[in-house]
Amino acid sequence: MGQVKAVNVEISVVLGRSVLPMQQLLRMGRGAVIPLDAKATDEVWILANNHPVARGEIQINDEKIAITVTREANVYDYMAGSL
Repeated sequence: MGQVKAVNVEISVVLGRSVLPMQQLLRMGRGAVIPLDAKATDEVWILANNHPVARGEIQINDEKIAITVTREANVYDYMAGSL
C-alpha cells in the first residue's frame, strides 16, 4: 500500500475550450481574454493525468475556488468535444 500512496497523479480541470488562429494567439499579451465555449453554469471536466475521470461544478467561497464532483466522466463525450 505504501507504493500506491507514493504515486503522483496530476489533476486538471477543464473549464471550456476555444479555437483561435495562431496569429491571434501570438498577438495576445498579459490581460488578454480568451472566450470559451462554456457558460458559468456548465459542468467542468476533471482530468487525472490528462484522462477524463469525472464531471464537476465550480464552487467559490471567499477567495478560494473548489470543484465539487457531480458524476463520472463519459470518455466518449470528452473526446467528441462535448462540454
